Amino acid sequence: MLVVGFPAGPFGTNCWIVAPGSGEQCVVIDPGVEAEGPLDDVLAEYRLQPVAVLLTHGHLDHMFSVTPVCGAKDVPALIHPADRPMLTDPAMGLGVPPGTPIFGRLSFAEPDDVRELVDGETLELAGLSLRVDATPGHTEGSVTFLGGGELFSGDLLFAGSIGRTDLPGGSWEQMQRSLAFPLTLPDETVVRPGHGPDTTIGRERLTNPFLVDLAAQSPVRRGL
Repeated sequence: MLVVGFPAGPFGTNCWIVAPGSGEQCVVIDPGVEAEGPLDDVLAEYRLQPVAVLLTHGHLDHMFSVTPVCGAKDVPALIHPADRPMLTDPAMGLGVPPGTPIFGRLSFAEPDDVRELVDGETLELAGLSLRVDATPGHTEGSVTFLGGGELFSGDLLFAGSIGRTDLPGGSWEQMQRSLAFPLTLPDETVVRPGHGPDTTIGRERLTNPFLVDLAAQSPVRRGL
């Protein structure tokens, strides 16, 4: 599996491009602020053709470019229904008044084709199989994508840290429950987070201060 990522915009949000290999179809995960140019460069370099944009959640730093990217590539956007309202009103995820200018933009619109993700479903796209797992806590509609020994964790899990829970729709209690999920995965699972460097489940199980206590009481691991 080919996985290429780059940090986009002032938030340094990781945009991931996933494909079976060069010259194939691909999916794009979380095209954030200023993602369009670098994304086009990656697609050209690896001769990739997007078939869908997947969103781990609705915060603007992860979906800012979803509508122009979907429009330019004529592909659908996939998002959990709980976070779908943020596509047209990203201010609701930031706790600021509706209509507040965000990076100079006054209005937001959904892509023409939006499909809602279902917890536990397996997406068969671009020759890939990616399982969707609902992992609320950072937002109500946060999800992860799992396939090929890779976990695209959004803002659930980072190297050495976890996503914040103090924004509207966040919940520390839900985050704790959701963090039990990655601990069920094999140590060698590669974590592709929404921000920062790659890591592995094994490394986070041993060193992430937010997971150490959970790891001591985690259930039996399940495979990919």
